[in-house]
Amino acid sequence: MVSSNLGGPKGATSESMSVGARSTTLKGDNNRRRNLLPCSRISSLRKTRLRPRRCFNKRARSLSFSIVADPVGSGFVKSLAHPGGNATGFTIMEPAIVSKWLELLKEIAPQVTRAALLFNPATTPYANIYVTPFETAAPSFGLQATTAIVHDKAELETMIAAQAKLNTGLVVMPDGFLNVHRAELVSLAAQHRIPTVYPWRFFPEQGGLLSYGSEMRDEFKTAAAYADRILKGEKPIDLPVQAPTKYELVINLTTAKALGLNVPHQFQQLADKIIE
Repeated sequence: MVSSNLGGPKGATSESMSVGARSTTLKGDNNRRRNLLPCSRISSLRKTRLRPRRCFNKRARSLSFSIVADPVGSGFVKSLAHPGGNATGFTIMEPAIVSKWLELLKEIAPQVTRAALLFNPATTPYANIYVTPFETAAPSFGLQATTAIVHDKAELETMIAAQAKLNTGLVVMPDGFLNVHRAELVSLAAQHRIPTVYPWRFFPEQGGLLSYGSEMRDEFKTAAAYADRILKGEKPIDLPVQAPTKYELVINLTTAKALGLNVPHQFQQLADKIIE
């Protein structure tokens, strides 16, 4: 049975820039804004393949980021506990969450024997921080781990159809590409009757089976509080990078029924939201 504990896996003159998935704010004159903004968005960094540390130059004294998957690997900080520079903030969610995704998959679809981690490597340069614990944890749930790699929208259907023939359940990695194509992903999972666990609540709200992940609205609130502390004089080097503290489970019972899956009442009681 799934565990009942669904918590997360265990001054004034300073300029401040908040780097996140939705917005970027920067105090400074127009020249500084023009110089810094192209490097302040994560999407721009990925497209240009610039190293994040090149953006954290002397012009920007203090930086606060949010919704960053791998701050260390991306070069934002030296370590989570001791950032060691002019940047700190919040990660998307801890990689250990993959164990919870596998647990939930096996709980809601006990018949599956394989688990495939779905992602696009072009938009997940941090993929290994999830792949490694995924492959390690899967056998403890009686599952064979594999990766389902797609490079574009056209490959989604081919990949999902192939996995469905192998008694596989899907686990969707936090991935901007898959977020953008969530309507197609949810539709294909339903069409091929493949149980799928998602990282964000907007997937089951659009018809996906279930999601378990950090509450992004809460992350932006806490990131704003960090930025406020920096504006008031605290230094990023003294503020450890933090993981989210609020996680939520959302189950779509209509989709479960369509897939022929029984969702025990005890399991339903663990959900933060039930969609019927």
